[in-house]
Amino acid sequence: MIEKAYVFRKKKPLYIHKYLFLRKLPHKQQYILRQRFSFYNKLTKQQQDYFKHRLTLFIKDKDFIGREGFVITDDIKVLISATAVMLTFGFRDFYIGIIDKIFIYPDAFFSNTNKEYHKGEFNPGLRTIVLSWKDFKEGYEISNDNLNLGIHEFVHAIHLNSVKEHDVSSNIFQDTFKELTNLLSSNQQMKNKLIESKYFRDYAFSNQYEFIAVIIENFIETPLEFRKQFPEVYSKVKQMLNFDFAGY
Repeated sequence: MIEKAYVFRKKKPLYIHKYLFLRKLPHKQQYILRQRFSFYNKLTKQQQDYFKHRLTLFIKDKDFIGREGFVITDDIKVLISATAVMLTFGFRDFYIGIIDKIFIYPDAFFSNTNKEYHKGEFNPGLRTIVLSWKDFKEGYEISNDNLNLGIHEFVHAIHLNSVKEHDVSSNIFQDTFKELTNLLSSNQQMKNKLIESKYFRDYAFSNQYEFIAVIIENFIETPLEFRKQFPEVYSKVKQMLNFDFAGY
């Protein structure tokens, strides 16, 4: 009851991190994280310890499977998993339980879903995320173009996971997403401004699933511009993810 009252008032969980002990990330993987994942370096020392703990558990929880002879390395496990941990860092439950396996191809792959070549996809029926490593890396090599394959596909998984689960973070994500869609459906002027600005790529307006995936790409990559142009929408995304750290 106490937490329900707190969530109702604050729109965030009563607590996020509560661990008996923190898991240790192997030194090699820590080095990769420090050198190649800039979000981690923006966190406080305590937050970095929590991030490493979650990253260790996420890597252990998922099966990473290379396709077309692609070899899975620590770089691949760390950078893909760090993307998921970053997006759920404001959640209490960070596992994204709807995902069991992560398939990685060296490049774009042929999808049996629609008989086309894809850079990435989320398949809830098979509980998998599928990624082109080439395109995943490009998402981080250019950090301000609002195109990030890993973020995009993991947001799809987080979105559907929030529908299926009933933990506090999933409920906040779902409730805030409804608030956002209601805000835009009742404010045609704001919706038109979103479209006409070209700040969000056109793909965002194809359906609600692509909309949330695209706007979170923008939120992560260009937060200052997002907040300046669309402060109300930015505030809803921040609330949805409970993203109260690293300058957001």
